[in-house]
Amino acid sequence: MIRHEGGRKERIKSDLFGKGMRYRVRYIGPDGRERSQSFPDRAKREADAFLVSTETDKLRGSYVDPSAGRMTFAEYAENWLRTRAFDESTRESTEFRVRKHLLPFFGSRQLASIKPGHVREWDAVMVGKLAPSTRAVVFAHLRTILGAAVDDERIAKNPCSAKSVKPPRPAQRRVVPWRADEVSAIRGGLAERYRPMVDLGAGCGMRQGEIFGLGVDDVDLDSGWVHIVRQVKVVRSRLVFGLPKNDRDRRVPLPDSVLQSLKEHAEKYDPLSITLPWEDPYSDERVTVPLLFTTTRRGAIKRATFDDKSWRPAVRAAGIAPTRATGMHALRHFYASALLDAGESIKALASYLGHSDPGFTLRVYTHLMPASEERTRRAIDDLFAQGRQPASG
Repeated sequence: MIRHEGGRKERIKSDLFGKGMRYRVRYIGPDGRERSQSFPDRAKREADAFLVSTETDKLRGSYVDPSAGRMTFAEYAENWLRTRAFDESTRESTEFRVRKHLLPFFGSRQLASIKPGHVREWDAVMVGKLAPSTRAVVFAHLRTILGAAVDDERIAKNPCSAKSVKPPRPAQRRVVPWRADEVSAIRGGLAERYRPMVDLGAGCGMRQGEIFGLGVDDVDLDSGWVHIVRQVKVVRSRLVFGLPKNDRDRRVPLPDSVLQSLKEHAEKYDPLSITLPWEDPYSDERVTVPLLFTTTRRGAIKRATFDDKSWRPAVRAAGIAPTRATGMHALRHFYASALLDAGESIKALASYLGHSDPGFTLRVYTHLMPASEERTRRAIDDLFAQGRQPASG
């Protein structure tokens, strides 16, 4: 406003004309608190649309407070890690992946600002930096965290669930089981006190940590079963006892050959009672187990030390290159192959291996199953052979 001579007044547009917030929409949120949203000049239509949309979301129960999404991803992720129920070893690995692979990219962003395009960009950056299997696991953490933010009504939609976002799929490595002579050669390359471990892996499908945690009372000599109820693992750089993978104990048939191997081992190497924390290395809970396998220093076996000092040298001596695929886990593939060759069902195999989903077992070992056409030929041939047998009497 300027004043001319003679008293005439004239309004002059300033540099800020049309740039201010002219319209303010006021509404009552579901919690009873008044909220407002401002809109600039010439945006009355947008203001009206916002009010209609907000009232509709309130009626549908899908309303999300716009200010709730202003929390940064880093703040919310740390809160999620703190309040999520994990066993301690899972917590340790999850914290590492979230802080190393998610926070550097998403940490400073507000939750509400994360869009599907950001998720696609992150995934593209991780290609080549992370193995496909690791990338898939980290993506699952991202999707779970943002899904929790939806549940907590901090954001309306999970950007990881958008159609344009394709979850990374780990490359399915084709399992090639060892031959019986290769398993025997590796067994012979181990120190005598550790050789029955190969029998348990190849003959009962036990995981490495489960073998380390096998106690005398877990072997039922009368009925021929082994009860797998614990494992030895490393949490926060300390040895602990814990539940088997997937938190599921199981019973597995104990072949006579493996049973005899364990008997001979127990006669030569007395089981030792080992006391370790249960799951959490800082917990006051302690468990004592008379273990069948211990170190020469009368302690529980640590995976990294055993692999470096015993397993890999035995693998090399057998003429096999030590790789990630030739760890003790490969004994489980030998076990699975033997059971499938014997006609065992996928459901039973999944139970013996401790898989939570038989579908996973099928995906991993389907190529080891006898071809359906060959089973069909054998079934029909067997029926015809029975029909051609001469009648008795």
